[in-house]
This record gives sequence, structure tokens and C-alpha cells, in this order.
Amino acid sequence: MYAVVKTGGKQYKVSEGNMLKVEKLEGAVGDTIELVEVLMVGGEEVRIGTPLLPGAKVKAQIVQQDKDKKIIVFKSKRRKGYRKKYGHRQPITRLKITGIEA
Repeated sequence: MYAVVKTGGKQYKVSEGNMLKVEKLEGAVGDTIELVEVLMVGGEEVRIGTPLLPGAKVKAQIVQQDKDKKIIVFKSKRRKGYRKKYGHRQPITRLKITGIEA
């Protein structure tokens, strides 16, 4: 069984036991959370929401609160001597999917 969930403005296809890296969610390491924005549940029969499936949820456990890899942002304007460089590390949450309820 698999599901398509929406969190942090992105959609992820998950199944039980998957590890997932998403935008930062509130909670401590070891907490169990429920992702209630389920768009689709598949398996033997496929159920598609319009846009969400009522009553469907995905349970996940927070494995790690971390920062993603650094991205470098470099701006310049030609012939003007303007150069600006800085980096950014997005906070992320690593989840382990523990169950899918349709």
C-alpha cells in the first residue's frame, strides 16, 4: 500500500517503512505525527481525493531534526563591480513512515 501526501508545499509518494526528508515540522525526535493531507491511496484499489481523501492519514515518527546541505547564492552585475555571495541551509525533518490508514 502507498499514499501520496502533501506537506511543506510539496507532494511525496510514501509507503510503510520509507524514510522521508521534508520541510521542518514541529516536534521532538521520537514523536509520532499524523500527516492528514492525503491526496491518494493506492494498492489493490486506488482511491483519489478531490483534492483530499476524507478520513485518510499517514502516521510517521520523527527520526531527526537537521539542516539540509548548504546552497550557495551568488549575485553579480556585469561591468559594475557588484558581487554578493552568501549561503543558506534549509531546516529539515527526517521522518520514518509507520502506517497508512485509508
